[in-house]
Amino acid sequence: MSEMHPLALYVPLAPLAGALVAGFFGRAIGRAGAHWVTSLGVAVSLLLSWFIFQDVDGGKIYNAAVYTWASSGGISFQVGFLIDKLTVTMMLVVNFVSLMVHIYTIGYMAHDEDNWPADSLAGRNSYQRFFAYISLFTFSMLMLVMSNNFLQLFFGWEAVGLVSYLLIGFWSNRPTAIYANLKAFLVNRVGDFGFLLGIGLIAAYCGSLSYSDVFALSQKLASTHIELIPGSPWLLVSVVCICLFIGAMGKSAQFPLHVWLPDSMEGPTPISALIHAATMVTAGIFMVSRMSPLFELSDAALSFVIVIGAITAFFMALIAIVQTDIKRVVAYSTLSQLGYMTTALGASAYSAAMFHLATHAFFKAVLFLGAGSVIIAMHHEQDMRRMGGLRKYMPITYLTVLIGALANAGFPPFAGFFSKDSIIEAVHHSTTAGAGFAYALILAGVFVGGFYSFRLVFFAFHGKERFREPSHDAHGHDAHGHDAPHGHHGPVTPHESPWVVTVPLILLAIPSVIAGWAMIGPALFGNYFGGAIFIAPEHPAIAKMAADFHGAMGMVLHGLMTLPFWLALAGAATAWYLYIVRPDLPAVIKDKSGVLARILEEKYGFDRFNDWFFAGGARLLGRGLWKGGDQTLIDGLVVNGSAKVVGWIASIVRLFQSGYIYQYAFSMIIGVFVLLTLWMNRA
Repeated sequence: MSEMHPLALYVPLAPLAGALVAGFFGRAIGRAGAHWVTSLGVAVSLLLSWFIFQDVDGGKIYNAAVYTWASSGGISFQVGFLIDKLTVTMMLVVNFVSLMVHIYTIGYMAHDEDNWPADSLAGRNSYQRFFAYISLFTFSMLMLVMSNNFLQLFFGWEAVGLVSYLLIGFWSNRPTAIYANLKAFLVNRVGDFGFLLGIGLIAAYCGSLSYSDVFALSQKLASTHIELIPGSPWLLVSVVCICLFIGAMGKSAQFPLHVWLPDSMEGPTPISALIHAATMVTAGIFMVSRMSPLFELSDAALSFVIVIGAITAFFMALIAIVQTDIKRVVAYSTLSQLGYMTTALGASAYSAAMFHLATHAFFKAVLFLGAGSVIIAMHHEQDMRRMGGLRKYMPITYLTVLIGALANAGFPPFAGFFSKDSIIEAVHHSTTAGAGFAYALILAGVFVGGFYSFRLVFFAFHGKERFREPSHDAHGHDAHGHDAPHGHHGPVTPHESPWVVTVPLILLAIPSVIAGWAMIGPALFGNYFGGAIFIAPEHPAIAKMAADFHGAMGMVLHGLMTLPFWLALAGAATAWYLYIVRPDLPAVIKDKSGVLARILEEKYGFDRFNDWFFAGGARLLGRGLWKGGDQTLIDGLVVNGSAKVVGWIASIVRLFQSGYIYQYAFSMIIGVFVLLTLWMNRA
């Protein structure tokens, strides 16, 4: 129905108002005022989203324009909202995680002035500025998920990219943070170029940017061919979907555009939970689910999606097993889990992807915020080689991180089990080309996921208390001559974090346990998303799963006998043996692995290749344009060359300007002779 919910406009405007107040009047309202006004704005948005959910849950769909920004060539550029089950689910997830992050930030950033030089102007209001940024990010994400047209989708898409750039590089006095936010910005521009091409093709061939108009013309896209290369026709819908998915590859950090996300850990931990667990990186998953009426018409696009997702899920999980920075372990885990969601999209299991998006938001936020709690207790030490035995000092953090690890590994009955197993089963039933390859990779990824999840738990919270070891020497080496890990190098006495840190952990751990039980039936097999998601009859994965579904308890009992459970258990048991029973073995295995360990530590060489080929190539091109174009061609030939030509001509002309009358007369006679000769020849 073409009407607007009366509360819809206030959902994004509430966080925006908080961001503007904290951003422009931060000095006047102070630190307390900044965190209160932004947290209140997100709380209001969450409450309004719940009220809207009650209406949408009754079967209503709201789709209307707020205003028309411009019109050109018959296309209206509008700001409008489409609110259905898919939208309102994202609204609730985004606002809930954002509110927990706002509360958590009060404790995490309490002493942020210590991270800045004493005379830094940026450090004086950094607390207020950070709250303004995260509230602005929430507004941007809400505009993205609530949009009913591609223009507003692109606005939200770019806005979350911009604010993530500001947040990743928040500690601008650190060169690594500046490098990381530039890397994130540039890699996302690569994906966004494809995204913009897809939107441009839609505008050109459909004459509209409205979702409803484009979906109504989907058969036209499916019957139109275009030649990207002369003599090689492609289905227009395939080209559009692949271009749109390239945008999702950037935002959702899919291979090979994944390289920005691990480096983005240079930002403060709260934004790792907000951006890299629940919101920005899931924008691509949401977008493809929203575009299901288009993707279902292109088998080529679905195959591309399922293969890219499976590669990301498995190969990024492998990198997590060699990381020693606690935040980077969780970052590579996020890459892997996003790969699972993308694989589900390629299998036409959009509801399973959205289900995993929701459960992942909870347990991954727990892991990120739990890692931040550990970092606080360890005086900003992030290297797990300087941890160990933290369980007895931080019982609440330990319990919540353990819950997050169990859910992340996919152990029943935690939330991650229901969503992850649903994806594996959907891929198993999928008829998409490449599904067999994807199934093998994501199944192998279950073992790796169980291993790296419990490697983090055992390495950081169990075993020997390595934080009591002597400080490193003046050369930055430990007692064995190895390089010192980054961060605090002296002995520390850890302690449990304050309540503003632990309460959000507990509130996020609860849905990490129960969300799967509550959501599995309606989300996957109860037509929860209604008409928001379209699945073609020739893609029967979800339908086949529904025939075998006998309730959440039945799924748990059946899960205890399936291969994914035993693979996850084997991974966790391997981690227990290597980091509790035989902590000396990992170093031995690393030495014996040789080139394999080196490949994983080098992250398959993508960063080196990008630095050498793209960054180095850009510098080489710039140097060539400077030396060859600017100095040689423009300065040397055009500017200096023209001056030399003029000087040479002047030097010749000067010979005839001697001041002697006889020389002038001689020149005149020669000139008349030349003119007469030319005239006579023409005659």
